[in-house]
Amino acid sequence: MKTLIFAGSTRQQSYNRQLAHAAAQLATAAGARVSHIELADFDIPMYNADLEAKGTPPDVLRLKQLMFEHPAWIICAPEYNGSYTALLKNTIDWASSPVKSDPVWKDGFRPFSGKVVGLLSASPGGLGGLRSLSHLTPLMMNLQCWVAPKQFALARAFEAFAEDGSLKQDAHRAGVQAVVDQVLWAAQKLHA
Repeated sequence: MKTLIFAGSTRQQSYNRQLAHAAAQLATAAGARVSHIELADFDIPMYNADLEAKGTPPDVLRLKQLMFEHPAWIICAPEYNGSYTALLKNTIDWASSPVKSDPVWKDGFRPFSGKVVGLLSASPGGLGGLRSLSHLTPLMMNLQCWVAPKQFALARAFEAFAEDGSLKQDAHRAGVQAVVDQVLWAAQKLHA
């Protein structure tokens, strides 16, 4: 199963980037064909309809295609002020915006519709970024994604990762693995 994994952060030492790396390792071990991307590798400006009227940025089209090609996704969503990041929202806004002049991308739901999405979060706090997931879930459902019921929020992330990027605790690995397994299972059922 082709699986797209990314974090809604570009910070160098981001716990959610580390969590995305750990999830990619677990998904690969589970047999998924993983595309682990970094949003920093895409030149995507802040969404602006006037800017869009001049032409959709090439990296937005590249991201749309990547999203479309992967039936399964894992998103690691940081929590800023009790919700998901502006970076993640901006990325989703661009990817879901119709390209009216393009027969392939004139449907804004095309990159999203029917995708099975697993949600993870990591935070130094005690809730592990759980509130960002509660806000991200309805957004992804509004875009016609199937959101996996199992979610995992990694608390005290500053002490959760080993030097090689793996999760130290069995319980944390099991939490991420449960989300990965449910996403892969549901994507196989929906895209058989």
